[in-house]
Amino acid sequence: MVNYIMRRLLMLVVILFSASLIIFLIMKAAPGDTATVLLGENATKQAIAEVNAKYGLDKPIHIQYIKMITNFFTGELKSIYYKDNVIKIVIQRLPATLELGFFAIILAVLVSVPVGIISAVKRNSIFDYLAMSTALLGISIPVFFTGIILMYIFSVKLGILPASGYGGHIWTGGFKNFILPGVSLSFVLMSSTTRLTRSAMLDVINQDYMRTAKAKGLAKMKIVIVHGLKNAMIPIVTNIGNQVATIFSGAVLTETVFSWPGVGRLAIDAVFRRDEPLVFGAVIMLAGVYVIVNLFVDILYAFIDPQISYE
Repeated sequence: MVNYIMRRLLMLVVILFSASLIIFLIMKAAPGDTATVLLGENATKQAIAEVNAKYGLDKPIHIQYIKMITNFFTGELKSIYYKDNVIKIVIQRLPATLELGFFAIILAVLVSVPVGIISAVKRNSIFDYLAMSTALLGISIPVFFTGIILMYIFSVKLGILPASGYGGHIWTGGFKNFILPGVSLSFVLMSSTTRLTRSAMLDVINQDYMRTAKAKGLAKMKIVIVHGLKNAMIPIVTNIGNQVATIFSGAVLTETVFSWPGVGRLAIDAVFRRDEPLVFGAVIMLAGVYVIVNLFVDILYAFIDPQISYE
C-alpha cells in the first residue's frame, strides 16, 4: 500500500505539471492581454510595453511558463491584480470551496444511496419511476440553471433562504447559506449516484448469497444493507470519486451564481481581469484537490473489498 501511495504521489506531480501547461497555453491563446485590461483601451503603446516588461509578458512564451511554474512551486508567484502571493490568496478562498464541495458530496450520498436502494428493492413501482425520472432530469440540467431556479423559488418567491453570500462556516451559523448552492452543486452527483446505486443493487439482489441469506430467515433490511449494499459499493464509490471533478468544476459556476467567496469565483474574476498568475494558481490548487480525493477513493477500495490489493 505504501509503495502504491508513493507512486500516486509521483503521478500527482506529473498531473499538476500537465495541468499547468494546459492552462498556461489556454490563457495565452485567449483574446486580449493583461496590459490592456489594466490600463484601458486608450493606453499608449509605450505604457503597454512598460507593463509587459514589468510583469515579464514580453519574454518568449516558454520563458514565461518556466518562470510562472517555478515561482508557483517556490511560493513566489504574485497576483497582478491583488499584488499579493497567489498561494496565500487561493488558500484564503479554499476553505469556502472545500466546505461547499464536501457539503454537496455528503448531501448527495445521504440522499442518493437510500433512494437508489429503495428503487432497486421496489423496482417498477411508482417510487422507482419518480426517482429515476428525477435523476434523469438532474443529469440533464446544467448546474447554474438549477441554482437560478432554486434561488427564484426559495429566495425570491418564498423568501425562506438566502439568495447569495457566505454566512460563515457551516458549523458557526452559516448553514442556511449552504443549502441552495449545496443542493444545486450536488444535484448532478445525486442523480448519477441514485441511478448507479439502483443498477448495482439490482445486480446483487438476485445473487445466490442473497437468496441464501433470505432462506436463513434474516430480516429483509439486513439482507439488503449488510449483504447487498456492501457488495455493490465498489461502483458507487468509483462514481462518487469520479464526480469530484464535476463538483469542483461546477463550483466555478455555482460560486458565481450565489456570490460564493471560493476559489471558483476567484478564478472567474481573475480570468476577466487577465490575472494570469492567479488563474494559474487557482486551477493548479483545484487540480491538486481532485487528485488527492481520487487517491483517497482508491485507498478506500481496499477497505471495502479485502480482495483488492495494491502490492
